[in-house]
Amino acid sequence: MEPRLVAALVSSLVTQALLLLLSLPFSSSSIPSSSPLLPNLLLPSSSSPPPPPLLALLFPHLAAFFPFLPRNRKRKRERDQEQAEIEADDKRGGEEEEAASCSSSSRSSSIVASPDHFRLSFRMSASTFEWLSGLLDPLLDCRDPAGSPLRLPGPARLALALARIASGAPYRDLAARFAVPEPAARFCARHLCRVLCTNFRFWLAFPAPPDLRPVAAAFHSLGLPDCCGALACARFDGSVAAQIVSDASSRILSIAAGFRGDRSDSSILRCSSLYKNAERGRLLGPNQYLVGDGEYPLLPWLMVPFADPVRGSCEADFNAVHRSMCRPALRAVASLRNWGVLGSLGEEEDAKAATACIGTCAILHNVLLMREDYSALADAARECPATPEHAGGGEDAGLEDFTAERKAFVVRSTLAVRARAIRDASRHLVCP
Repeated sequence: MEPRLVAALVSSLVTQALLLLLSLPFSSSSIPSSSPLLPNLLLPSSSSPPPPPLLALLFPHLAAFFPFLPRNRKRKRERDQEQAEIEADDKRGGEEEEAASCSSSSRSSSIVASPDHFRLSFRMSASTFEWLSGLLDPLLDCRDPAGSPLRLPGPARLALALARIASGAPYRDLAARFAVPEPAARFCARHLCRVLCTNFRFWLAFPAPPDLRPVAAAFHSLGLPDCCGALACARFDGSVAAQIVSDASSRILSIAAGFRGDRSDSSILRCSSLYKNAERGRLLGPNQYLVGDGEYPLLPWLMVPFADPVRGSCEADFNAVHRSMCRPALRAVASLRNWGVLGSLGEEEDAKAATACIGTCAILHNVLLMREDYSALADAARECPATPEHAGGGEDAGLEDFTAERKAFVVRSTLAVRARAIRDASRHLVCP
């Protein structure tokens, strides 16, 4: 019943009760008939029947009023009971969520039980994993697949994704290992790739020309001045190609991925933004250049080895120095192949997801080098062999517009003379 109706009913009952009390019979000894306090019409005559009892007069009103009270109490009890059930369900759900988090945490802790296990499972040290977990936890724990809450803490999500990237294990095996549904395992791996490639792609940004001086100085220690990167192309899982530029320490300066694996290196180069920026003078400063193997064309900003040089000539000396300067890029490619996911890209949903895996591995490669963690760096003695020396192979062997540019020949010939001088100087230092 509405509160205002209840208040009106109670007020009416109180008023009627007062009127009934006033209408009760009084003795003449207590109040005279001529008393001016009460009008005569309120005094009953002796022949009048006795007034009905007060409760009998009030009963019709009480009968209309009191039946609502038990129903209100019942509804209140029902509401209290429903609220208690909701609170119990919330408490039980919180306990289940806490138990799930604890169990998932225990699963992740059992997977990374020892420092050596980090390198075996994730290709990184325990300290790098902790650093990466702290960096990515807010980004990895902010989203779940639609309609399927994972209830996994950030480190467990990172562990699941890195297990896929490091080993290339099938998603069904990862799902069984982490006790999650297979779609959840796929979601965690893909979400890590999305986070790294979207929020941390600056780790793969090619330096501006003023910032290339330290890169050139490091290459100068390997042989020739003004070199600002080594160019190489790799194919992963036989289907996806990627083009990378690395510095002298095998850190990846630039990567372009997602090309068909059957395309030639020079064709991939011409399709990349690196080529367009270099041709327009936006990539390198004056006299700066990259080095690449014989699959690439000779360009003013890209030095490739001489084809069939005469033994003992300046050209042969240049090729020897050039080969040593290309090794950092080959080592970077070999290091990328250490990430197992790049050997099982066919299990990814589409080409875009496969390309994101390549970019993720490149970012992780640079992160490990930045932290001086060489867990996934390929051994220098087992790096990929260099391509046999030849100038412009494959489908571009006869393209005069690529290889016949006068400036490119002049730059390479000048570097060949410098290579001979470097070789003679080193001989004098060894044999005084």
